[in-house]
Amino acid sequence: MNSHQESRCENCIIRELNALKTLKKQELMAISNSKETRTIKKGDPIFKEGEKLNGVFCVRDGVSKLSKLSENGKDQIVKIAAKGEVMGQRSLIAEEAANLSAVALNDMQLCFIPKENFTESLSKNPEFIQALLKNMARELKLADDVIVNMAQKTVNQRLAGILLYLEKHCGTDAEGYLSLILSRNDIADVVGTATELCIRSLAKFKKDGLIETKGKRIKINDRNALNQLWEGV
Repeated sequence: MNSHQESRCENCIIRELNALKTLKKQELMAISNSKETRTIKKGDPIFKEGEKLNGVFCVRDGVSKLSKLSENGKDQIVKIAAKGEVMGQRSLIAEEAANLSAVALNDMQLCFIPKENFTESLSKNPEFIQALLKNMARELKLADDVIVNMAQKTVNQRLAGILLYLEKHCGTDAEGYLSLILSRNDIADVVGTATELCIRSLAKFKKDGLIETKGKRIKINDRNALNQLWEGV
């Protein structure tokens, strides 16, 4: 199968990671004929908070940060979106402007699916609707968990959880370092703490043998200890 055939929705394995797997072949073919494949460079915006979206974005490769601007002007990261995730579906279904901004954390490949094709499947395919509802329910649960974790878990616990999340969802390179390289400021934003405190926590993890670092790169050395820390054992 050549790259053109692989990029068509009906042949794409990425859709198995999201609600698009419930679409019928004819629906997938219609989407594939109208979708737009986009390459987004590291640091470039995908969409901005308050922007009216005319479709959804399916992540084929790469990782983005979804963030919200607070009243004091701080950009708070609320989620990391990796391969297989569909961004913008809640805003599209609710017919509201985007509640978050999305920025590429590394070079990305996205498929932009126009609103017409997405909503047409919503009106005709009950399985698709059910899959989307389940996905949004999971998103709400994650949002609830974030609120509870911010209130009840320490910075070190939240940092341990983020490192484990990045390893699980973004993978590691040939040397065992996390594939996604984030700035210390970005890590701090995800954890919900000051950059200086995040740096001190990472230094403590390194001193205790939980991780090792090389520049911005991070390798997990003791996954069990990080799990125990995250779970408060």
